[in-house]
Amino acid sequence: MLVIEGARILDPAEGLDMTGDIVIEGEKIRGIYPAGFGREEARRDGEENVQVIDARGLAAAPGLVDVHVHFRDPGQTYKEDIETGARAAARGGYTTVVLMANTRPIVDSRETLEYVLEKGRKTGIRVLSCAAVSKGFEGRELTDMEGLLAAGAAGFTDDGIPLMDGAFVRRAMEEAARLDTVLSFHEEDKTFIRENGINHGAVSEKLGIYGSPALAENSLVARDCMIALDTGARIDIQHISSGTSVELVRLAKGLGAQVWAEVTPHHFSLTEEAVLAHGSLAKMNPPLRTERDRRMLIEGLKDGTIDMIATDHAPHSREEKEKPLTQAPSGIIGLETALALGITHLVKKGHLSLLELMEKMSTNPARLYKLEAGSLKKGAPADVVLFDPDREWTVEHFASKSANSPFVGERLTGKVVCTICGGREVYREEDEDGKAV
Repeated sequence: MLVIEGARILDPAEGLDMTGDIVIEGEKIRGIYPAGFGREEARRDGEENVQVIDARGLAAAPGLVDVHVHFRDPGQTYKEDIETGARAAARGGYTTVVLMANTRPIVDSRETLEYVLEKGRKTGIRVLSCAAVSKGFEGRELTDMEGLLAAGAAGFTDDGIPLMDGAFVRRAMEEAARLDTVLSFHEEDKTFIRENGINHGAVSEKLGIYGSPALAENSLVARDCMIALDTGARIDIQHISSGTSVELVRLAKGLGAQVWAEVTPHHFSLTEEAVLAHGSLAKMNPPLRTERDRRMLIEGLKDGTIDMIATDHAPHSREEKEKPLTQAPSGIIGLETALALGITHLVKKGHLSLLELMEKMSTNPARLYKLEAGSLKKGAPADVVLFDPDREWTVEHFASKSANSPFVGERLTGKVVCTICGGREVYREEDEDGKAV
């Protein structure tokens, strides 16, 4: 039996913010008790083998859940693989991740899905995967969604390749509604984009390029919100970057659409100016936009329009990112800095409480996919993150294979100390390689 003693316990699902003890029995939460009573409860049944973690000064919350990550496995494992991606996740406090389908081969078949899930089961954390909406990411023919769900798919997405055919999207949503599953959308109309990854605006003008206007995102968000309203499908607007898109999601929710939205830590922390300082390390799809957009994203988090924080963890090699700006691939890694960025830019600045941040990073993502996660209630899976919400640290190295982050060298607040998944420690700070135990 394991007792986490004296922690500030944060459980958004139960509205709980208290100092106390968490008792873990096997793979489940046995209960939450007032501080000092956990050991007594653990020994009540004559149990002598009680492990105690002194968590005084630390916060304890449900293990973080990330519904948008790329582990590049199969096909591009020089960037990341499922094992190293899981280590990075555990080091960042994540106990559940949902992988995207844009691997090589694409996860549009039962065989590829089973490969990913089987490798994920060996990591120590909960590795789930979406399957593709369309066969080959071609946007023309639906995958066997029912069969892929039976094989373990968490949901469906063609993330990385926007779906341009509205009639096809409607068919996909109708099928998703029938199956009660989730569709996640990468919203960028490529017909409006000349150079991806950099916002069309003041910075792109300085660079002498056109870039990617917010219109590219806004137009598809508007379309898909209205199709979701019409079909009743449950959809996720991925990595929202535009303030106008926030307004569109707010409208759709008000009309009764089952629209969810996620924002990345880099989009609420940085603006397009970061491209001038960091070059391709600040290049991603959709791009970092203006300070006005950033503030509107934060307002969306505050009022619940944006439900979740998701990293869009996107590893690339140093050689790829060192290419000229317009040729380098888009994307940054994010699993190991997400919690600290949330504390630094949202909690410390008074936008969200720590409990609200945990809701965005654990409880709500679990709700979207209807996962048995995101709560510390009795009988729940013993998935817990322990972190120091006040500790400052400098971003220096990663458990990920890749290091493509504009936050290297940044001083952040909030440090993960221990991650527990299914009652087992999968990361402890002293073990800085982040290996599962």
